[in-house]
Amino acid sequence: MSTKERIVSPELLPIDDEVDLRPYQVNDFTGQSHIKEIMEISLLSAKKRSQPMDHVLLYGPPGLGKTTLAYIIASEMGSKYHRTTGPALERGGDLAAILSDINRGDVLFIDEIHRLNYLVEEMLYSVMEDFKLDIILGRGSAARTLVLNFPPFTIVGATTKAGMLSSPLRDRFGFSFRFRYYEESEIVSILKRAAGLMKVEIEDDALSETARRSRGTPRVALRLAKRIRDYALAKNQTEISLKLALDSFNLLNIDELGLDDVDRMFLKLIFTNFNGGPVGLESIAYAMGEDKKTIEDIIEPFLLQKGLLVRTGRGRVLTPLCLKHLNLETETKSLFNG
Repeated sequence: MSTKERIVSPELLPIDDEVDLRPYQVNDFTGQSHIKEIMEISLLSAKKRSQPMDHVLLYGPPGLGKTTLAYIIASEMGSKYHRTTGPALERGGDLAAILSDINRGDVLFIDEIHRLNYLVEEMLYSVMEDFKLDIILGRGSAARTLVLNFPPFTIVGATTKAGMLSSPLRDRFGFSFRFRYYEESEIVSILKRAAGLMKVEIEDDALSETARRSRGTPRVALRLAKRIRDYALAKNQTEISLKLALDSFNLLNIDELGLDDVDRMFLKLIFTNFNGGPVGLESIAYAMGEDKKTIEDIIEPFLLQKGLLVRTGRGRVLTPLCLKHLNLETETKSLFNG
């Protein structure tokens, strides 16, 4: 039986090349070796016991493979995949509705699980422990409790903010895995596999350059690979050379560190408007016309990881590495000399 035949959920059927590029087996999953080894053993054990896997919590920056690993668990177990998000489960009835279609061994993926309504979260406790859901019908003296029983299944929760999860919820997961950014060599392996699936010839130098600009994130790497493929098709090129890849990056305004226009605008705004910092997040958000959460969750993490920005008690500060990368050193020597 093929991988796609085992997966009966319509959400897993490939509807475009983005879905086609997902690995459906743990052996095809590249990187996160600390997670992969444990997952291989746990999946094998669960299959030998004919039992679902314990509940799994996945946390880390976006685009690193949390959703893909949930797909893989469902695929490897030969079970159905169900997906929802924390904000979508507003009431107990919403939880009951999605659980009504659960069969033994299925996988329920809850993205942004840190945003669950606290009442729904408390109802989820008994579901995770005893596979039961207590629903109160009516009010006052006429109220009664309806107990819904479900077959054992696996909940996979994903979050970019594990610190926002309550301890009772975290403790109910049998596995808790933190995703890290990928090494360049790991991204190259992912890109090679994607190029094969897309039937695209790409030189090794072009692969390495794409990996270098991918911010250590497979999602970004695959997006860049598609844009390079599109550029090659538009230019009637049958093979992607390093020059063609560089031309496409210039067109997209992606520099050698992987920074895009928004990243550079953010950094240059701190330099121009606030003398390189320190400056508070609220001031930056107001000057950019951007939401604070967007800056914190999307823009800043990679800049902090690359050492271009630091957070201090007084606010955000550009680093000497940032000034060098943006060719601002000569203008700002005084910023770091007193």
